[in-house]
Amino acid sequence: MKIIKAPNKFIPLEFISVFLAGSIEMGKAENWQEKVENKLKNFDLIILNPRRDDWDSSWIQSIDNFKFREQVEWELLAQEKADIIAMYFCPETKSPITLLELGLFAHMKKMIVCCPDGYWRKGNVDIVCNRYGIEQINNLDGLINKIIKRIKN
Repeated sequence: MKIIKAPNKFIPLEFISVFLAGSIEMGKAENWQEKVENKLKNFDLIILNPRRDDWDSSWIQSIDNFKFREQVEWELLAQEKADIIAMYFCPETKSPITLLELGLFAHMKKMIVCCPDGYWRKGNVDIVCNRYGIEQINNLDGLINKIIKRIKN
């Protein structure tokens, strides 16, 4: 397994690539990406992880801010190029960008969504997943198992 974190360059060619979309809110969301990486470490795949090591929450969220724009553009491109988008909505977070990404990529037929009970907009997520035929799981271990199943197929 190879892990590529934002904003590092990637060319997912030789292995299946999995983008880890979802809750990152520092102080609220667990580092679920690390848990997924640990469970998938024995598979030949590329993990595209947006959890940036040098993220600075003081960055102005503006198209004119190079670092912020670089992050957002990396995430969009990585999701477009990934074979699988594994999305996790942590119930302790709002995750508005994850909701945006669900809307952007729902039609691509490569998503697996984990939205546990307690997430504040679970009803919206359930309806979008139902409408677009997106496989939905209720817990993180189930999400990991579905990723493994897709990798093997």
